[in-house]
Amino acid sequence: MNDEYRNITIEDLIEKVKTYNTNEKDIELINKAFDYAYKKHFGQKRISGDDYITHPLNVAMILTDINADATCLAAALLHDTIEDSDSTKEEVTKLFGADVALLVDGVTKINRLHFSNAGEQMAANQRKILVGLSEDVRVIIIKLADRLHNMRTLYVMPEERQKKKARETLEILTPVADRLGINKIKSELEDLSLRYLKPDVYFDIVEKLNAKKTEMDEDVNDMLKEVSSLLNEHNIKHEIFGRSKSIYSIYKKLDKGKKFNDIYDILALRVLVDTEQECYLALGLIHSKYKPVPNRFKDYIAMPKTNLYQSLHTTVFGVDGKLFEIQLRTYEMHKIAEYGIASHWSYKAHGSVKTVKDSMEAKLQIFRSIMELNEESDTPEEFISSIKQDVLNNNSIYVYTPKGDVLELPAGATPVDFAYKVHSEVGNTLVGAIVNENIVPLDYQLKTGDIIKVNTNKSSKGPNKDWLNFVITSQAKNKIKSFYSKLDKDENLNKGQEILTNELRKNNLPVHESLTGEKLDTILEELNLKTLNELYMLVGTSKVTPQSVVKILTKEEEKVDITSKINESNNKPIINKNDILVEGLDDIKVNLSGCCKPIPGDKIIGYITKGSGITVHRAICQNIADLGERLVSVKWNNDLSKKYFTDLIIHTNTSDNLLDIITKASLNNITIDSISTINKSEYKVYSLTVLVENTEKLNKFITDLTNLPFTLKVERLLK
Repeated sequence: MNDEYRNITIEDLIEKVKTYNTNEKDIELINKAFDYAYKKHFGQKRISGDDYITHPLNVAMILTDINADATCLAAALLHDTIEDSDSTKEEVTKLFGADVALLVDGVTKINRLHFSNAGEQMAANQRKILVGLSEDVRVIIIKLADRLHNMRTLYVMPEERQKKKARETLEILTPVADRLGINKIKSELEDLSLRYLKPDVYFDIVEKLNAKKTEMDEDVNDMLKEVSSLLNEHNIKHEIFGRSKSIYSIYKKLDKGKKFNDIYDILALRVLVDTEQECYLALGLIHSKYKPVPNRFKDYIAMPKTNLYQSLHTTVFGVDGKLFEIQLRTYEMHKIAEYGIASHWSYKAHGSVKTVKDSMEAKLQIFRSIMELNEESDTPEEFISSIKQDVLNNNSIYVYTPKGDVLELPAGATPVDFAYKVHSEVGNTLVGAIVNENIVPLDYQLKTGDIIKVNTNKSSKGPNKDWLNFVITSQAKNKIKSFYSKLDKDENLNKGQEILTNELRKNNLPVHESLTGEKLDTILEELNLKTLNELYMLVGTSKVTPQSVVKILTKEEEKVDITSKINESNNKPIINKNDILVEGLDDIKVNLSGCCKPIPGDKIIGYITKGSGITVHRAICQNIADLGERLVSVKWNNDLSKKYFTDLIIHTNTSDNLLDIITKASLNNITIDSISTINKSEYKVYSLTVLVENTEKLNKFITDLTNLPFTLKVERLLK
């Protein structure tokens, strides 16, 4: 790690904060958060050997580059305390307030997720991340800074971990950073990801840039002086500076087949002026002196990107005929271009403004989109596909409502996609569309600049199923599917109610009495359902037969009460053929609980279940704490000798300890049924399921594990 990262102190952080925020209460909050984090992380080390506190300090320092507010900085300093110490959300709330605690808890939840290359699990984890982040935009900003510092120190990790983290960063986090417009963090994340994913390519680009650096610097300085002189002649107050192209952006162009010497914007200038009008004036002056390259002009001021980015881009033949890309923007546009949504440390809309550029609601558009897609998607894979297509896709068009409001849609979108983007009800009642004052079919593909008017009819029966053949936004697809799904649901609900009612009457069972109170509870418990409507739905779709419901009701009436049976059989001799003995009974079904997994030597107690015999728990199990009337005395059968399952958690302070753990199990004649690794920052936690004869042998095994030099703690699991 570079010294500039390693040696950051709280004094350095406060000094940086004071360059844009001198509020004493804010400074006090940041200091208080640091003191708490320092205490909680005391003695902890990163893999690099540095004190752990250097990490949250660096994360906070990164956030000062985008002028983060005090709440966000405090949360950054505290972001690992709940995960990696004995701190709790309740304690953080009490000491630092609900806002800080919400952010810390949000980052903690994300950090507990571990990615896998398995399709569905990978998609599910990505889904949790994206939705979790959408609750408060500052959570993702802290996460981005957290990942940036970890990427800066990734060299301490094994190569496989480096590539995994880099790929995860590039595929999940940098597109979100781009969508938020936080270019300052996004560019460095991309460069660092390339550094570990394709080191040969990365260092080849670096070498070529270094070889041309002197020549490029001279060219840029000459062009800079000429353009600055031109603007001064026309009294346009400005700042101008050379702009370095990121290594990753060069790689992307090379990857598309371009040659290094043909990449226009390696030579680049950025011009900052006071007003939007001066941007266009400066552009006109530059074009009057330097010939522009055809098809290389882009006006992101009139048509901002979704992440609110605004600039004029042009490429011209500059000094010595060399190509220069020049960006022109106002100081405010520059702030948004660098910091994106983070340049506005406020999260509520004020007033009623319509344009995408000015509306605070538009700044949170990505998060609303993510939440909507999550609610409408049936599977994790479908959700991730929706995110990539509708939210993280930069291949977009911009169209207008008749009032001049701008809407962004993916390329290829139709008037139906547009209608559902406006509102679900507009889509559901759509009957026709007019584009640029011409009637068009509903499968017409819209283009940037189109003005769209849609015709609706409230008496419409709903969307046409055929629309699913040409709409491309997930929002439209899901709303159409949802409409028909609800129709089918209502139909199946009524059908199921009618079928079940008829079956009950056929068997002389009173309908109202059978489907209310304890009898309904019994049916729902047997079928693992929550509501009567769920039951009707399953009957209506033939997934549950009405005869099976009748069978449950009649079985309940005939069932012999286990408690009575036990009381009546007190004088019967004990027959020792079961693991667990219930006095007076040898024909009762007995199960060992999966939550606490008792073994011989544990104090145990039985719980009478409905229709499933007796489940045996450890006496200390919390799951039976409030079930007094259905508990029964049981004991172990000492005449039997076999092994039983139970769970252990082993906390260690190093990696690669599995061989020692397996060896200890073998020496103790204990079988390991399964073992998994739970990564916890700088140490590893192992979860073991073992087969063992009794508590005496288990306790010896635990003692042997505890005596291993790398073991911090061994505990038996209670779920």
